[in-house]
Amino acid sequence: MKLVIIGGVAGGASAAARARRLSEDAEIVLFERGSDPSFANCGLPYYIGGEIRERNKLLVAPIELLVNRLALDVRVRTEVIAIDRAAKTITARNLATGEEYQEAYDKLILSPGARPFKPPIPGIELPGVHTLRDLSDADRLQELARKSRRAVILGGGFIGLEMAENLVGLGIETTLIELADQIMPPLDREITMPIQRELTSRGIELKLSDSITEITSGETGLRVKLKSGLELPTDLVLVSVGVRPENQLAEQAGLPLGKRGGIQVNEHMQTSDPDIYAVGDAVETYDFMTLQPTQVPLAGPANRQGRLAADHIFGREARYRGTQGTAIVGLFGKTAAMTGLSEKAAQRLGLEHKCAYVHPNHHAGYYPGAETMTLKMLYSPQDGRILGAQGVGGAGVDKRIDVIATAIQAGLTVFDLEEIELCYAPQFGSAKDPVNMLGFVASGELRGDHPQVRVDQLESSTWSEAQVLDVRTPREFAAGHIPHALNISVDELRQRLTELPRDKPIVTYCQVGMRGYLATRILLQHGFSVVNLSGGYTTWRMFHPA
Repeated sequence: MKLVIIGGVAGGASAAARARRLSEDAEIVLFERGSDPSFANCGLPYYIGGEIRERNKLLVAPIELLVNRLALDVRVRTEVIAIDRAAKTITARNLATGEEYQEAYDKLILSPGARPFKPPIPGIELPGVHTLRDLSDADRLQELARKSRRAVILGGGFIGLEMAENLVGLGIETTLIELADQIMPPLDREITMPIQRELTSRGIELKLSDSITEITSGETGLRVKLKSGLELPTDLVLVSVGVRPENQLAEQAGLPLGKRGGIQVNEHMQTSDPDIYAVGDAVETYDFMTLQPTQVPLAGPANRQGRLAADHIFGREARYRGTQGTAIVGLFGKTAAMTGLSEKAAQRLGLEHKCAYVHPNHHAGYYPGAETMTLKMLYSPQDGRILGAQGVGGAGVDKRIDVIATAIQAGLTVFDLEEIELCYAPQFGSAKDPVNMLGFVASGELRGDHPQVRVDQLESSTWSEAQVLDVRTPREFAAGHIPHALNISVDELRQRLTELPRDKPIVTYCQVGMRGYLATRILLQHGFSVVNLSGGYTTWRMFHPA
């Protein structure tokens, strides 16, 4: 067996390592256009910012390890420029010498990755305008950052935000521009609001619903013109508005591409040619939840795809389950994470769903250092199947999203989350973990024990005539409340039932939902038409930031 792999990093390097573990006899040749076949591209912003001080720490598998330990034929600074499927050869070009030559293969794995997208903006190719893909990009940006006082970042996705954090850490005045009306567009807008407030509190200037129309250069540096009419002087511009698959080789070889340019593969990561596989950011797979075609450039799926392709090549039964889109970002001590479907995705697909919000501490509140989080879960109103979840807050968000991601993979429902058993000690969690709490809220609604209304529904015509009832203390009410709400503490509710209307629905709420739930149970059993506001006043404030 002669296995040729085009491209390293997550998908290609994982495939090469797995292939060697499966076969000592195979000839494995890895071509990499850059100088480093296996590096941690997710760590690049932290290298630029100085959090990661040693460059070699980013080399996940240095060339010496790949060659000496895994006996791979690694050819860096070599670009594959053509595939001859009939002859089963590739044409490679040595970028140092310009020499071109053919290499035969029995099986071929394409792992070319994705290139940063550069929108067609006048001045986008000027010196000082950068993208971030590999270590050479990081080296240039690190050097430029040392000389810069001001920076503009185009794109409020995860990489753009991580770069903003690191540039601010270097003392650079940073402006972030995002075309959407929120940062982190894959997440639902309300979940992003705590991160947005954190960014602005750290001095990052956010320009949402805006875009760059032109970049010009002068004696004092660059000037960025915005659609809103603003002009910003800057020393560097980082473009981080997404990626496009490196599909040229596949297209020239006649391999089918998806609508967004991803190389189409089957569940074994095979292209239409059974001897050619494709993995990583360049491929179109399918969404685990919806089974629809999707492209999600994440390191985790790329690693699994590379391993899976190698398994199938060497005769093992291996199938890719689909991409679930589990992702996380950490900024200034805050965390935002997601898995499965967002609500905006569910709405776009016309998928019927319900939502549960909770705002728990990450461990027992009586133990010092408890940090709050917000968790949002989507689930099916028919059977309680979990569709997706998002979280934002301090410590512990990653743990809960990982648990729910696993539950989704296992096909669990919200009723299972009520019973799921997680480790507990006061410094790690609570006897009723936040994951259990999501299960309680969602299951209670589906059983009819806990009827709920959401903040965005509260403002619809259906609920415009409802009596909003704040069941917090008068002191909490005075500190801020929903307009036109009546305040009766839950502890006084049974004695003051006569003050409530019986001819229209009542919407109860408290700070995070628990007292509102208790009030709902009291009122239901006294014959009132009542629902609880999901997530309480805390969720309302996420939709109505000050």
